[in-house]
Amino acid sequence: MSLSRSRTSCVIVGTATALAVLTACGSSGEDSANKPAGPVTITFWGWAKGSKDVVDAFNASHTDIQVKFEEIPSGTAGGYAKISNAVKAGNAPDLVSIEYSSLPEFVSSGALQDIGDQFTEADRAKLLPQSVELTTLGGKSWAVPFDAAPQAFFYRKDLFATYKVQAPATWDEFRKAAEQVKKADAKARIATFFPDDPTTFEAMAWQAGAQWFKAENDTWKIDTTDAATTKVAAYWQGLLDDGLVHKNASFSPEWTGSLKNGTTIGYLGASWGAGVLKGTLPEQSGKWAVAPMPSWDGKPASGMLGGTSFAVTKDSKQKAAAVTFAEWMSTTEEGVKARIASGTSSAFPAAAALRPVAKKAFDASYYGGQDIYALFEASGASINPNWAWGPTTGTTNTTIKDHFGKITQGGPGIKEAVKAGHDATVAELTKRGLKVEG
Repeated sequence: MSLSRSRTSCVIVGTATALAVLTACGSSGEDSANKPAGPVTITFWGWAKGSKDVVDAFNASHTDIQVKFEEIPSGTAGGYAKISNAVKAGNAPDLVSIEYSSLPEFVSSGALQDIGDQFTEADRAKLLPQSVELTTLGGKSWAVPFDAAPQAFFYRKDLFATYKVQAPATWDEFRKAAEQVKKADAKARIATFFPDDPTTFEAMAWQAGAQWFKAENDTWKIDTTDAATTKVAAYWQGLLDDGLVHKNASFSPEWTGSLKNGTTIGYLGASWGAGVLKGTLPEQSGKWAVAPMPSWDGKPASGMLGGTSFAVTKDSKQKAAAVTFAEWMSTTEEGVKARIASGTSSAFPAAAALRPVAKKAFDASYYGGQDIYALFEASGASINPNWAWGPTTGTTNTTIKDHFGKITQGGPGIKEAVKAGHDATVAELTKRGLKVEG
């Protein structure tokens, strides 16, 4: 993703347990904290499952604010480029979906407004602290967190039973289970390595305790090759070298086909994956179950894979209305029900009080009636708080993705791909005139 830089620069210093140092301050937007007198119309771009249902429900229940919705590709599939180009052209929508990992890059480019005058500390106190931290940069609030995305392991419980495999609690057990699956069926694999999706690998590094982006005072410290990341890279390289996992692009026809024919019997995903599987494989209802993400020591531990926030673009003249709608989507029973009742979303709200609402709205019969939200609750609580995203995630991820695509037996591997991401990140930060160590 390429974002234009603001003409004025400053240093923003904040915390997401590690400091977040960003250049090029975002717009301050409106000064008034008054809610809109209405009626007003705002525009909203997003791609999350159930978004249109939420907009329709909001419009049907509100007369002072109306929302015009445009569905765009997911962020890394072109959505972020579309938002960036609209900001540059001065015709951006009022409200946009931005994943936590990409928020600092939009803030650093001056594309967004500080919404702290509308989205107060009292509002933020109701949300998962890890999500709030990821939307707080320089002591300012840049977005309304919608969900958390704790990791989870989805597996075909019928085939696990047939192959006499237990859901693994540790990564050592995961490898042994992978060996059992391959031995039981030469074509079957326990899971898939996604060469097109560095975010899944990053979530596993996060879970292991890595800290890729860390800022101290005015200096960025970049380390994608720390001990935790190196351990995760070596582990997955071993699985690939020994043919214990498939290697397919995420959500590709090849990946989906392997799930349909039973040659892939597990999916290392996140809470939102429950809705993905349900919508993609309706004919397999009752055959899937969800387990906590395997951890290195067997104790609950999770990174975050994705996670959505709603941000107001710098040129919006309707900040109050946009935040009102964003809060309605994220912090009201009506908003959560509208999204999840569509049947395509298994979102895990950042608002703790709304998780029972989400649980009730999601039809868990696909998972045999399993209380998957109780599992997400425990996983969410175990999200490692010592992770922050930097302002060059687009560069980092694009580089790693390109090198993941070159992984071959006996050739370049995961370690080399992650090191390339490190070098590209350092180069980009240096290019922006920032102090860097790494």
